[in-house]
Amino acid sequence: MILITRELISQIYQPIAFDTHKGIQGHALIIGGSYGKMGSVCLSSKAALKSGCGLVTALVPKCGYEIVQIAIPEVMVVTDEANAAIEEIYFQIKPDAIGIGMGMGQEKVTQFAFHQFLSTNKLPLVVDADALNILSMNKDWIASVPKKSILTPHPKELERLIGTWQTVEEKLEKTIQLSLKMDCVIVVKGAPTLIVDGTTIYKNTTGNPALATAGSGDVLTGIITSLIAQKYSSLHAAILGVFLHGLAADIALPETGYQSFIASDIIGYLGKAFLSLDK
Repeated sequence: MILITRELISQIYQPIAFDTHKGIQGHALIIGGSYGKMGSVCLSSKAALKSGCGLVTALVPKCGYEIVQIAIPEVMVVTDEANAAIEEIYFQIKPDAIGIGMGMGQEKVTQFAFHQFLSTNKLPLVVDADALNILSMNKDWIASVPKKSILTPHPKELERLIGTWQTVEEKLEKTIQLSLKMDCVIVVKGAPTLIVDGTTIYKNTTGNPALATAGSGDVLTGIITSLIAQKYSSLHAAILGVFLHGLAADIALPETGYQSFIASDIIGYLGKAFLSLDK
């Protein structure tokens, strides 16, 4: 097991080039949201922007249009024709990375839209939340997930994908088998968060119990999607994303405390986390 330390991060982290511009800084597409669950897409989209991405577009049902436009004016929005949930995943832009599933729901029409999307999409994905749950209900679709995608399950989502386990060793062995089968990176969220890349396991060293709050995972998906859009490999995006996510929480904790920490605070302290890497 390899520890994710500052030394490892220093070998991965790429400072922003002095002469860069938004057109070459990466374009991330965030797909998700449904009636009553638009906050997740807002968190992911803002986290993507705050992680260095040049452009971010959110694809949401119509009910989310004004919400995202008002909440994050820097994010572009495209909408499905349906109002309350995504029924078709269609876009004319050419993103560099796609994060999908946050707040998306599991309606039959949404499941069908996800299946159709998997049949045509070639870009590696960051698969989270309801997209993971839909895969767990339709395991024959797993083969359609592009290689080098990143799955970001919390413990219950992981259990739905790989089945129950009795020991940590059994959980890791089953996760390794899924990673090998899919040729993907799996971020096993928890305390600590582990990253499984085939038979290699990385253990994060940042973060604290304040991260156990609603929306924390949505922020992580936005960060990782942003890093892929900036040309990090899937593995490096996962490693750096998890480290930054925890580091931001560590920096915030002395000011917020555990109880008053919310997912938006991760985004708010990402700047200080990046600055600490630049030093």
